[in-house]
Amino acid sequence: MANIKTSEKKTKAQSMGLHSEVLTGKTQQKFFNPDEAENFYYFGTHDVDFNKRAELDVKDMDCKQANGKIDELMSQGYGTIVIKNPQGKHSLGVGILNKLNLIFEGSLGYFGCGSVDGPTVRINGRVGWSCAENMMAGKVVIEKNAGSCFGAAIRGGDLICKGSVGARTGIDQKGGTIIIGGDAGAFTGFMMQRGRIVILGDVGINLGDSMYDGTIFVGGKIGSFGSDAVEAEITSSDIGWLKRKLKVAEIGDNFDVSKMTKVVAGKKLWNYDALEPTERKGAI
Repeated sequence: MANIKTSEKKTKAQSMGLHSEVLTGKTQQKFFNPDEAENFYYFGTHDVDFNKRAELDVKDMDCKQANGKIDELMSQGYGTIVIKNPQGKHSLGVGILNKLNLIFEGSLGYFGCGSVDGPTVRINGRVGWSCAENMMAGKVVIEKNAGSCFGAAIRGGDLICKGSVGARTGIDQKGGTIIIGGDAGAFTGFMMQRGRIVILGDVGINLGDSMYDGTIFVGGKIGSFGSDAVEAEITSSDIGWLKRKLKVAEIGDNFDVSKMTKVVAGKKLWNYDALEPTERKGAI
C-alpha cells in the first residue's frame, strides 16, 4: 500500500494548492508505447474540420436522437455544429470524446454536456442541474446561470458560468477549473479532491466542506466555512494564474484578484480514522 510522504520544500504547483502530497511505495506501470499513436485516441472518434459548419434543429428530437445526429455530423467531418431550439432538453451534448466546436442557441436541462473529453462548448442560455458532470477535458461556457451540482466530479478542462450557480458546485471535483462570474450556493466545493474553483461573487454556507485538496478563490462574501476548510495566504503565483485564467474566460475585466479569499483544506480529516474521539469532534 502506498504511503503519504510530505516534502519540506514546496514546488510552484504545491504552493498554488496542487498535489500537496506525494505517494510513495508504488512502481509506475507503463500502459502505452509512445510509438503507437493510434492508442492515444478513443475508439469511434472522428477527424473534423472546424471550418466545416452545420446547423441542427432539435426541436422535434429527443436527446438520444439529437446526440446521435451530432455524432453523425462529426463522422461527416463537421467540426462546428450549431444546435437550434434545444428548449431545455436534458442530457444534450453528452459523451462527446472528440475535438469539436459545439454551440447551443438556447438553454439546456439537466446533465447537459456530461462526460465530455475535448470539445469546446458554448451555451447561449442557462443550464439545469449537473452541467458538465464528469468532464475530462475541453471547455464549456455558459452565458447565463446554472443549476445545482455544476461541474460535479469533473476531472479536467475549464468550466465557466458567466452568471450565478446553485448549491454543491464542484462537488467531488477531481481536477480542472470551475469559474463563476456571479454567486454560488451552499456546499460549494463539497468533498473536493483536486482542481480549482474561482467565484467572483458571494458564496453560501459550508464552503469547501470536507474538501481533501484543491483550492477555492472567492471574490465576495463567504456564508461560512465547511468542515476542514481554512483560509490561506494568496500568493503572487495565485494572482498571476487568476489574471490569466479570467482573461481566457472572458469575465472579470478589471477585477482585483489580489483581494480574493483563498480557501484550502485544513487536512485534519486526512487521517480521520486514526483520530481520537475528541479529535474527531473537533475536526467535523
